[in-house]
Amino acid sequence: MKRCLSLMLFFSLSLIVSVFAGQQTQPAQDKNAASTDKQSTPQKEKDEVVRISVTLVQIDAVVTDGKGRQVTDLKAEDFEVYEDGRRQQITNFNYIAAPSASVPQPAPADIANKNAPPVPPVNLRPEQVRRTIALVVDDLGLSFESTAHLRDSLKKFVNEQMQSGDLVAIIRTGAGMGALQQFTADKRQLYAAIERVKWNPMGRGGVSAFAPIEPDPQRRAREETMGRGGREQQRDEQSQRDKINQLREDIFAVGTLGALNFVVRGLRDLPGRKSVILFSDGFRLFNRDNFGESNQRILESLRRLTDLANRASVVVYTIDTRGLQTLLATAADASNNPEEMTRKLNERRDEFYDTQEGLNYLANETGGLFFRNTNDLNRGISRVLEDQKGYYLLGYMPESSTFKPEKGLRKFHKLSVKVKRAGLKVRTRTGFFGIANEEERPAPRTPAQQLLSALVSPFASGGIHLKLTSVFGHDAKAGSYVSSMLHIEGKDLTLAEEEGGFHKGIVNIAAFTFSDNGRIVDQNSRTYTLRMNDEQYRKVLKQGFLYTIIVPVKKPGAYQLRVAVRDDASERVGSANQFIEVPDISKKRLALSGIVASASDPSELNKPRTDQASASTEGAVDAVNPQASPSVRKFRGGMLLDYIFVIYNAQLDRATTRPQLESQMIMLRDGKPVFTGKLSPIDSSHLANMKQVVAGGRIQFATNMEPGEYVLQVMVIDKLAKEKYNTTTQWIDFEIVK
Repeated sequence: MKRCLSLMLFFSLSLIVSVFAGQQTQPAQDKNAASTDKQSTPQKEKDEVVRISVTLVQIDAVVTDGKGRQVTDLKAEDFEVYEDGRRQQITNFNYIAAPSASVPQPAPADIANKNAPPVPPVNLRPEQVRRTIALVVDDLGLSFESTAHLRDSLKKFVNEQMQSGDLVAIIRTGAGMGALQQFTADKRQLYAAIERVKWNPMGRGGVSAFAPIEPDPQRRAREETMGRGGREQQRDEQSQRDKINQLREDIFAVGTLGALNFVVRGLRDLPGRKSVILFSDGFRLFNRDNFGESNQRILESLRRLTDLANRASVVVYTIDTRGLQTLLATAADASNNPEEMTRKLNERRDEFYDTQEGLNYLANETGGLFFRNTNDLNRGISRVLEDQKGYYLLGYMPESSTFKPEKGLRKFHKLSVKVKRAGLKVRTRTGFFGIANEEERPAPRTPAQQLLSALVSPFASGGIHLKLTSVFGHDAKAGSYVSSMLHIEGKDLTLAEEEGGFHKGIVNIAAFTFSDNGRIVDQNSRTYTLRMNDEQYRKVLKQGFLYTIIVPVKKPGAYQLRVAVRDDASERVGSANQFIEVPDISKKRLALSGIVASASDPSELNKPRTDQASASTEGAVDAVNPQASPSVRKFRGGMLLDYIFVIYNAQLDRATTRPQLESQMIMLRDGKPVFTGKLSPIDSSHLANMKQVVAGGRIQFATNMEPGEYVLQVMVIDKLAKEKYNTTTQWIDFEIVK
């Protein structure tokens, strides 16, 4: 990974852009300039959804009627709350309705036009988020059949059930830390995550939900010749094998719960009530050989996860991906011994119910639902989404003994809620450990802990404001790479004044790049000491810093970059995440690099640059102008927008040895086009390298361009390529400010 805090890369790009500035020059008029968006403001919660402290225990509850429909008109006097069987006086009561959608629906893709580019996603602002949903795929325990079925269901969810205002993440339990990509409304990211949902042959799931019963013609002969002692020895050996297999299943089950624990920890800092949907073939919680004896490894992991989910206001829903099973003999089962066949079928039935019990327990403990014995997994997802309509908040003042340890241990207090109105059901959390939230979750102490805490979270933190932009590129000799630009707000850093008019500060930066299977491709942590004079200091406060990262990529696929920045003096931390897809250039199919965009004031075009002076610092840090920077992209109406990209694998005309390429630029806001450029041919007559065609254009914003977030989308068509592979697209976001 190559890193520098420099502007030279962007100065050179600006010069390249100017070469193509005349290729497409059109004024961009905002069709919505005269209209105003009336957005509904969601209800703000004064308190956390779930609070566990010495002065207040607050829990959430959902009430449904006999048909499963939510009941929303209850009052405090309709409820009774019990802690360890003792009734508590309700001191806080409220009903929280889910906020209505305030995100405009993206324009539908032009299905009739095969060359129509996909509609770029809408970047959700915090006030636009309606639901936060984590779809957790237990690939440590899925069978091959369940995996294939689940992939289809996840695609159907993204296509048909995901709505505007939804933030979604698809997370695999077997992918580790790198699986926690940022929650997104970008369906492209979600499709890439679904492609990585594959059967894990090393997990606890087999090819099908149950291994086929196979005949053992030599078993009876062995039993007859062994005698009583031999048969006992055989049973002991089988018992040992069963214990080893059970231990293996337990380890994978604990791994599943550990991954869920990781997800819940990432969710707890997000406001409101969150949902986790676990898709699994189940895990065993009880040991039938000793009836009622819990599997301690799994039970302890479940207790820890349940307590954490309760404190994080996370509701866990579970779905058995095995669907409806007959539990009878199938065509794959065969045995020449009816007694053995009966015994094996009974074992199969016991295994099925036992593994369902673990999923049922997890859902019940966190106030969720368990969906079983259905082949329509999306129906279960629909039920979960319906359950997000709203919830009641019930609070009471706990007794002083609630948080006192007994013999050095914290007691697990059981909670129950009852509704007085007949015919109603209530679901809520079942308990908590007697530890206050502040005591349970101490703040990270060391700089490394603070950076790691920001890196492992699937959500960006804003103690230091960061803007991360990653673009794909390819070099004929070096291969593919991802170039990332990180802009750091200078005003968020502490730069103490020293003698002689200098200012000094220390910044810690950690960067991790993950492949689509969750593995770390590249990682680095560095500490920069920034030292600058007073003039440079004022410039940095206004313009910020730029940190560039270049990561070589050996394999095509989806990648994720996570960066965390910490200010040493104030201990403020900021983080940013970005997803990027790297195409397979070796397939010789049409592909585009990322788009680099910058803007300039028309009156400044012929003036010499004044922002190229490098700030003299110990960390080789340069200041950057955020208005004109490709890394920040905050532009004003009336400015000239220059953009550049590289086209790979264009087909060449045999007669002219030149490509026949066309490009079109589309500008969108809230997923709807506000400006569409003409489909224009790309002039390659001045280029020497036809394998990498550099192209771009320039447009001028209207002076009355409405402030807000926009997307610049570029579509390229290769007229010489096969129809199936002759179109590709890329996009980049930017913001219009006053």
